[in-house]
Amino acid sequence: MAEITAAAIKTLREKTGAGMMECKNALTEASGSEDQAIEILRKRGLASAKKKEGRIAAEGAVGSYIHMGGKVGVLVEVNCETDFVARTDEFQQLVKDIAMHIAASEPRFVSRAEVSIDALDKEREIARAQAKNDPKNANKPEQVIDKIVEGRLNKFYEEAVLLDQPFVKDPAKTINDLLTEKIAATGERITIRRFSRYKMGEGLEKRADDFGGEVAALTGGNQ
Repeated sequence: MAEITAAAIKTLREKTGAGMMECKNALTEASGSEDQAIEILRKRGLASAKKKEGRIAAEGAVGSYIHMGGKVGVLVEVNCETDFVARTDEFQQLVKDIAMHIAASEPRFVSRAEVSIDALDKEREIARAQAKNDPKNANKPEQVIDKIVEGRLNKFYEEAVLLDQPFVKDPAKTINDLLTEKIAATGERITIRRFSRYKMGEGLEKRADDFGGEVAALTGGNQ
């Protein structure tokens, strides 16, 4: 059996958040194998003993999803803390599910923090104009209008922000809820770093064919 060094215990503790003694016992049981020790700690629920916020998630995977016979494509980067978790079937399935969700739901941002102040101000302006132009809101005080505007901004977040969107495979939970479940299950911090969604022909002007005009041009126009 490999020697269980203090450095090995320290590294395992940093990766799992488990206590020093738990890490030493797991390494001993795993004959010094770090991957097996992590699995042992996860099975015992000890890998989630430490708060995950602030821990570095630099491992993970880039996933892809192609839909509608190549008409829509998605690339997404999902990060976790260890290569061990990144290689698991559960994590790989999570990446696929998120890529599929992005293809179906067309988010514009990963999180609310990515929404620019200008974009938010524009949405707030539109929401306020809609609220004031609605006959049902005639003569309502400004405080009520403000609440209506905030409600519509929350709706904007649900439509445009990935973490706020209802998960397409289970609309009872959001994508953020899904990540929270996986964080609890793996004992690691998991984040969605970035994504790109491509739609065939998006942004291109469709050619408006004028067959009659082309014929006229080829034959010298109106003679």
